[in-house]
Amino acid sequence: MPPSIPPALRGRRAKAIAVALPVGLAASLIALPFTAQATPSPDAVISEVFGGGGNSGATLTNDFIELGNAGDGPFDLTGWSVQYLSGSPSPTSKWQVTEIKGAIPAGGSYLVEEAKGSGGDTALPTPDAAGTIAMSASSGTVALVRSTTPLTCVTAADCAADTNIKDLVGFGTATVRENTPATGTDNTHSVARSAALTDTDNNSADFSGATPSPRNSAGAGDGGGEPTPTPSPTDTTPGELRIHDIQGSTRISPQAGKSVTNVPGVVTAVRVSGSRGFWIQDTEPDGDPATSEGVFVFTGSSAPQVKVGDSVLVSAKVTEYYPGGQSSGSQSLTELTAPTTVVLSAGNPLPKAETIDATSVPEAYAPDAKGLSIESLALKPADYALDWFESREGMLIQIGDSRVVGASNAYGETWVTTKPKQNPTPRGGTVYPSYDQLNSGRLLLGSLTGEKVTANVGDTLSGTTTGPVDYGNFGGYSLQATTLGTVKSGGLKPEVAKKGKSDELSVATYNVENLDPTDPQAKFDRLAEGIVKNLATPDIVSLEEIQDNNGAKDDGTVAADKTLAQFAAAIQAAGGPAYDWRSVDPADKTDGGEPGGNIRNVLLFNPKRVDFVDRPGGDATTATKVVTTGKHGKDITLSASPGRINPTSDAWKSSRKPLVGEFTFRGEQVFVIGNHFNSKGGDQPTHGVFQPPTLGSETQRLTQAQEVHDFVAGLLAKDKKAKVVVLGDLNDYQFSKPLSTLTRGGILTDLMDELPKSERYSYVYDGNSQTLDHILVSPGIKKPEYDVVHINAEFADQASDHDPQVVRIK
Repeated sequence: MPPSIPPALRGRRAKAIAVALPVGLAASLIALPFTAQATPSPDAVISEVFGGGGNSGATLTNDFIELGNAGDGPFDLTGWSVQYLSGSPSPTSKWQVTEIKGAIPAGGSYLVEEAKGSGGDTALPTPDAAGTIAMSASSGTVALVRSTTPLTCVTAADCAADTNIKDLVGFGTATVRENTPATGTDNTHSVARSAALTDTDNNSADFSGATPSPRNSAGAGDGGGEPTPTPSPTDTTPGELRIHDIQGSTRISPQAGKSVTNVPGVVTAVRVSGSRGFWIQDTEPDGDPATSEGVFVFTGSSAPQVKVGDSVLVSAKVTEYYPGGQSSGSQSLTELTAPTTVVLSAGNPLPKAETIDATSVPEAYAPDAKGLSIESLALKPADYALDWFESREGMLIQIGDSRVVGASNAYGETWVTTKPKQNPTPRGGTVYPSYDQLNSGRLLLGSLTGEKVTANVGDTLSGTTTGPVDYGNFGGYSLQATTLGTVKSGGLKPEVAKKGKSDELSVATYNVENLDPTDPQAKFDRLAEGIVKNLATPDIVSLEEIQDNNGAKDDGTVAADKTLAQFAAAIQAAGGPAYDWRSVDPADKTDGGEPGGNIRNVLLFNPKRVDFVDRPGGDATTATKVVTTGKHGKDITLSASPGRINPTSDAWKSSRKPLVGEFTFRGEQVFVIGNHFNSKGGDQPTHGVFQPPTLGSETQRLTQAQEVHDFVAGLLAKDKKAKVVVLGDLNDYQFSKPLSTLTRGGILTDLMDELPKSERYSYVYDGNSQTLDHILVSPGIKKPEYDVVHINAEFADQASDHDPQVVRIK
């Protein structure tokens, strides 16, 4: 699942603002200029990238790349180029080149015009160079290169080693990037550095989503479109429009793309890092439950120069910002951008925060638009949770004592529930029982105070937590707290599985989250403790996400023997047995996962308890088959053990191939199939604009499930009593189509379905306790004892984001 992104890396850049602040009394108003806060880069960098030119909704007709120079003298570009690579390159992908010349003036910009789209009505300022590259609006990589020869690197590691690259930015979901990619691009937003041109070699920290503002070396250029009005600092007359007029009764502002003058409000909260700006709320609501009285004022690279309680007039452009880009499927956030703010008075009382309790938010999560956009639908806040929060966008809300249902991440973001009786788990979470029960009581809490909450599932956030309603592509609607409650422990403890009896075969699955020797020894030790203490040293463990011997370094290494030897040694040091293992090395860069990591499935086993039946011939591309042996052809074996299931099938493209191993335990034959199906990345978000969301990634998992189903069905056709265990990270729910495909015809039973409904989970995402990992068994396995061992997913301190599980078989 997608990782959480720190709030500090979610910002966007806009033009510097002029903010009027009171001096003494409100009658004396002075416009203050923006002062850069960051340390500049010493010379030339990429300062802005926009790939939405001429696309739907765009004002500008062309894509562009802007360079910046924070040095004291001009920066010569003779013989240089800017180059572009797609966001998801293949080994044969090519960089596109635009040659540049001349120089970037000291402290100035340099504009490279790229392809023209069919839409837009505003041309770029006169470019300093021009090319014809049609860049993606949502994901790609741009490099500033010391030559005009096309680059050949197609991985982040290889590009980092190329000395011809002066600067590089990957945005969206780009594979090639510095550290993590910048976010926030779409048809109407670029990614841009702060005015200080800070360059920390982390694209997500250095770049943020912005209103496109191309500038050439002559200093010409504006953001395109209608200019924002700049009232006189002494103009204290409220304009015609109020906040509720701007928000409107649908998700898209009726004023989107237009400029508004002197919008009145009281500052209710200020954000000084990441997506900088402040929230204002009208003290004279219109009484319409569908129109919000709050709005976020985005100040971009400029630190907000207002205080909570200030009564202000804001003149700005109304924009709809799509966190993660419009192509991500997220909803938009109505904002006032490029603002000029006049402070009328300070210390004003804030509008009363609306209290949320168990009855406030509707049970139904979203309107059913048959998979289409809900943007144009009239808001029905009494009917749907998403509409309820949209109708409060930017407004102050508050919660009282609330149970934590999603453990705090590294940035202090925590999920709570406002509906404690909604699908509770025995350990304090909120279980996700079906696609149409999305648990509308879940609410993400962020913090504007600088404080961090550290809480586990089942803890209680006591007291009052207050703040404005925000929206992001990670989690959807959130409360950005200006006051935070305190954590009261629920006493949650990691579980310990029952030790198997001597005549019981214990088989487990554990996703160890990109394990490789570059990880700290502490991670190996924590995972080893889970195997020894919490899983009670299973006889066989299917491991997912074992990486090659140097992890993400992309140098052709595919072997993982050092990774596995280090893990086995850690298990033994923790008091466990001397495990052995079997795996099949993948072909380089073919199995997905972290670029360069070459993750694979591995069968770890205790040779004092089970025998692995080795049969040669298994490799990255050779399929193992079920063959009959014996005098009458009634016995079955694998043609290769360990082996892979049809590894050249398109079902496994850029994904892990199932690993099949043949074991014997107390003289009986057991077949174990370790799996790691393709991720849910690419699915439209549950909180997004398309309802119900399209599950784009499901298509490949369906074909993968069919491959495994057919392999097991063929095996059982030769021996209907065969003992088969299919397990691993299947990246889907027990009620999903891929799981139905796997179990079709009764060839396998998903043991997750045997648990009480409130206990069917192995992973927690967006506050939903849900199932991604499974153990399935064939009919030949009688009365299995099954346990999901909760040691990670519910805790802020995790060794992995998955909980392991184990089955004990007589």
